[in-house]
Formats: sequence, structure tokens, C-alpha cells
Amino acid sequence: MKKSSIVGIIVIAIAIAVIISTYSSTSTYGSFNDAKNSKSELHVVGHLNKSKELFYDATKDANYFSFYMKDNKGEECKVVYPGTKPQDFERSEQIVLTGQMKGGEFHASKILMKCPSKYTDDKLNVTEVSAKKSASI
Repeated sequence: MKKSSIVGIIVIAIAIAVIISTYSSTSTYGSFNDAKNSKSELHVVGHLNKSKELFYDATKDANYFSFYMKDNKGEECKVVYPGTKPQDFERSEQIVLTGQMKGGEFHASKILMKCPSKYTDDKLNVTEVSAKKSASI
């Protein structure tokens, strides 16, 4: 076999590996019901249920934040986030969570908030927060 053929095969193999790794790392959008039936991470879009309690006590555990959210299909679920409470969380108009169900709770690894802008009525501010992975999990 010529060296150019070998190099071509290696380039094709690397391209296939990149495509597979990109495809496997993407997660899909769904609801809390979809998350109950799935073992992989999902994006769940919804809004904060302001009538229920937000729990965050920085003096007790600064890396525990929980709240209740309703997804776009109207299903409500308790959400646990292993990080600090994002700034202006209560003002968010829409929340996109990335995570998975564990028991009856949705454990979020990322929170993306869409908040109303204080300067214009037409645009939304977008803030993304990611939880840091700890060695004890």
C-alpha cells in the first residue's frame, strides 16, 4: 500500500471519530416526563414556579440550590442544582435546564436563564451557569 493511501485512511478514520464524538455529546430537548424515561441528559425548558419555595442556604451548604419548575407541557418537578443560586434567578422569564432525573428530582448540571432586560422591552438577557463537578459525587 502506498503511503498516501494509508494517510487517507487515517484522515477518514479521524473524521469519523470526530463526527461520532460530536453526535454523542449532544443532548436533546424534552419534558420532565421524557427525563423520567431517559437515562441520558436532556434540556428541559420551562419557567420558575414562584408560588413554591426556593431553597438556598449559603451558610449550611453553598453548593445546594433547589426550586420547583414547570416545563412547557405544564408538568411540575423539583429541581436540584449542585451550585450557588444564580443572580436575579427570580426575575427569569424562562429557564433551560440541562440534566437528568434521579429518583423524583431533576438534577441539573447547567442552568440557562432568559431574563428581561432593564434597558429595552424587546430583548432578553441570557445568562448561563454551570455547576462545578466535585470529586465526592
